[in-house]
Amino acid sequence: MTKNHKIYAFLAVFAVCLAVFPWIGTERLSFREVFSFLIGEWTADGMIFFQIRLPRVLMGLIAGGALAMAGAALQVMFRNPLAEPWTLGIAGGASLGAFLARACPFLWFALGPLNTSQVLALLGAGGALSLVLSLARRPGGAGTQTLLLAGVTIGVISGGAIMVISGFISPWKLAEFHRWLLGGLDAADWRSVGTLIFLAVPGLAILAMQARDYNPLGLGEEMAAGQGVDVARVRRWTAIGAGIASAGVAAVAGPVGFVGLLAPHAVRRIVGPDMRTVLPCSFLFGGALLAACDAAGRWAASPLEVPVGALTAVLGGPLFLWLLARRRQGP
Repeated sequence: MTKNHKIYAFLAVFAVCLAVFPWIGTERLSFREVFSFLIGEWTADGMIFFQIRLPRVLMGLIAGGALAMAGAALQVMFRNPLAEPWTLGIAGGASLGAFLARACPFLWFALGPLNTSQVLALLGAGGALSLVLSLARRPGGAGTQTLLLAGVTIGVISGGAIMVISGFISPWKLAEFHRWLLGGLDAADWRSVGTLIFLAVPGLAILAMQARDYNPLGLGEEMAAGQGVDVARVRRWTAIGAGIASAGVAAVAGPVGFVGLLAPHAVRRIVGPDMRTVLPCSFLFGGALLAACDAAGRWAASPLEVPVGALTAVLGGPLFLWLLARRRQGP
């Protein structure tokens, strides 16, 4: 199978998810009722499909794709298969910033589809990644354990800060944030999808522009520099792109972990190490993965729901431990 055929295969999976998952839910929808708007009549089934389920599936596809593509780029930049927005603390920092805007009325300001939640999420993601990068720039660099320890610690601190802030919020208002804190797509609507696209697409475009330089960078910084790659520039723009994409997801969906770990590893086993193929395929597979987890959470616990962030943690946690054990057993 050629490179293009592999991309088309992942694109087909992505398209199938978009076509099938909006039909999964507590209420069974009638195909005829859903598309009755074509004859000028809106029904309850049509409203459920187009105003609730379709934007939710779209958000899952875009958010999962953004996290997976960011994870693939970060793994090359750090030459670390365990790097992804959650393990490096980026998702935690972004979630803390977004939660501050949501929980503190004096920090909340909205202008059209944008608000301070996205701004503070960007600042939180940037701060977390800056701390990790400062360790990587130390003399001799930073080993895998140091980077992961720093990232996980940032995530724990961010989670602790969210819990402290929660103690000052009324239980009724805190209930509004509960699903978001667990990482969920149930509050998705067309406005939040537009917000996610506005933030994630520029970040993903930045990562895509670095794709050609990732292959030599994966062989080592000295090798990449010898082939004419401006390593400092690639690292800088990768950090910016991954931070923007991750912050966009955290602002609308909360802290969703391990998608950026699961999807790139699965994709590399199928398409190989060429980052020009890995990046788009990671986006497509990561989106399909997150949307599938969300659909499974809606179907398995119907009429209740399992937060998608909990499912990705259950799936990604064991893989993280296995990869960490493999690296510790290495030379």
